[in-house]
Amino acid sequence: MNGLELSRAFYETYGAPMLREQFPQLLPYLAAGLAGGGSECFGYDDEVSRDHDFEPGFCLFLPGEDVVDRRQAFLLERAYAKLPREFAGVKRGLMQPVGGPRRGVLRTAEFFAEKTGAPDGVLTLGQWLQTPEHALAEAVNGELFFDGYGEVTRIRQGLAAYPEDVRKKKLAGQLLLMGQAGQYNYLRCIRHGETGAAQLAAAEFVKSAMAAVFLLNRVYQPYYKWSFRAMRGLPRLALLAELMEYLLTTDNEPEQAEQKYDVMESVAADVIDELTEQGLTKAVCGDLEKHAYSVNDGIGDPALRNAHILTAI
Repeated sequence: MNGLELSRAFYETYGAPMLREQFPQLLPYLAAGLAGGGSECFGYDDEVSRDHDFEPGFCLFLPGEDVVDRRQAFLLERAYAKLPREFAGVKRGLMQPVGGPRRGVLRTAEFFAEKTGAPDGVLTLGQWLQTPEHALAEAVNGELFFDGYGEVTRIRQGLAAYPEDVRKKKLAGQLLLMGQAGQYNYLRCIRHGETGAAQLAAAEFVKSAMAAVFLLNRVYQPYYKWSFRAMRGLPRLALLAELMEYLLTTDNEPEQAEQKYDVMESVAADVIDELTEQGLTKAVCGDLEKHAYSVNDGIGDPALRNAHILTAI
């Protein structure tokens, strides 16, 4: 049983009955589920990741105090705290993790403000450009088991993916960096004898290529340590994960450098094919920089289109 399954089972066994029996008048205003930080919220947890924050529990989302006041919230907190301390052989933690509670009674506005800077989940253009992508992923991951009020569902739907102009701006920047690091700088570093710089170029290429793949899939890239696992599950370009892993884990001796460069060009070609299929570029070539500017030219908002191409990176 992974963390998400454990959370749902705990909620259905103890949480839902507690709410029905003790707080029937509040049920129309509550939401319950599991979302936020932690590998279990993405379904990536395993035996290794159970060293912290893995426990039976769920998030109980409350609207503002004008709907559910402080005393009612306090009573909910007490009732949640009295739920069994162990379930399915897993004990609940006795201490709050660093940064505050991730489970239990949470104000909806505070949860989304912490993730996105916007209590109601309505982001300005600046917030869309500046909010870390992994934080947006944490705002919409996991699963809602129940949403009587509908507020959490509505906010999550509004945050589910980047607005198209923002996606294009971010994609244009990542394509430009891919081209600079992989198509231009990698072999130049090798020819200068700068093998360390060459590996940095390879790493920069992979970092930007992975970001581009998530953008092309309209899926937020999670925290870096889960990026490869998440990428392997994407519907488009998932097989590129193995090539990117190769680029990061092989050295830069002369006999391998040319092969690594060929792999970078192969990755670039697949990304360009996807750009073309989605109608995001009008360029007809293998030069990622030209495709970057073509994607940028397709941005509808004039101010965003005319901003520096790396504005969203």
